[in-house]
Amino acid sequence: MKGYATMKLGKILAVACAVGLVATACGYIVPPIEEITPPPAFKDLGWAGTVNGVSSANGGLHVDLSIENRTGDFSAMDVTKSKASVTSGGSKTDCGTVFVGTSPFVNNAGWFIPSGFAMSGYTKGPVTKQVKQALYVECAGVSPAAGQKLVIDYTYITGPFNYYVASDKHTAEMTLDLGKVVKGQKYPVSEANIGATIEKFDAVLEGINHLTVQLKDAKRTDTGLEFTWEVNNPIAGQDHAYMHIGYPPVLGSDGILYGPYVSPHQATYGDNGTDLRAPALGKVTFTTTVTVPKEVTGLYVIVPEETKQAKYFVDHVIDITNL
Repeated sequence: MKGYATMKLGKILAVACAVGLVATACGYIVPPIEEITPPPAFKDLGWAGTVNGVSSANGGLHVDLSIENRTGDFSAMDVTKSKASVTSGGSKTDCGTVFVGTSPFVNNAGWFIPSGFAMSGYTKGPVTKQVKQALYVECAGVSPAAGQKLVIDYTYITGPFNYYVASDKHTAEMTLDLGKVVKGQKYPVSEANIGATIEKFDAVLEGINHLTVQLKDAKRTDTGLEFTWEVNNPIAGQDHAYMHIGYPPVLGSDGILYGPYVSPHQATYGDNGTDLRAPALGKVTFTTTVTVPKEVTGLYVIVPEETKQAKYFVDHVIDITNL
């Protein structure tokens, strides 16, 4: 991932092997997660869909749509598992092209977005050459007609991402009336926002090994955004403690989730391609970048932070709408 994230270190940190919560040679033991107070309970309403356009394309029916997280928690929907069909007057036609979800899943997870947030697409492709993928469905051999409904079967997960324990997969169905087209959809925070805690720009987020991470600066560049992060290690004698925050994506006024998805524990930073390591009672600053068009505003950055144990990630959302 060289070139995507850069690190500015006050001192050179030389390490012989990865240091986990408990070191054994050059590996680590995964301890049980500490008991924590459970978050407030919300009724999981799954995901909702909105039809944003209906037309004819490629010899069939084309439906542009957006999706909204109503689970009461951070949630990810697997694009590759979504299926759709169009019904009308008792007939049913399966749709061959379906792009509905937050991203394709990798290692049993993908991009999570907060409850109450809506999106209309995501970016995909190589880290250095991301392209937009709009959410839509196409059904060959079908023409737009009154009374049609689009039925989408989808798979989603909620809550923290634990690399060692696969998240419970939920399957559900949404039915959209193709006669009800909504123009001027509001992104990314919907009017029905439930369950999301939006952090302030300078929020201090506590992660693994008692490290904290804080967004110190965010600025526009010629190609998008550059974020400066600071990791603080407050523990004496805990040298070279590590953490990961993936490559944080952003979601803004056009409804596109910008940023390449990789499993967050596989993110590397700096020219040496390492994880984030802070010396005892010391700090490390580093930068990440994301490609975003200049005209996109109302942005929020989503941070998958390694917390409690190795490869266990809790998501946060930070308000950067002032950019």
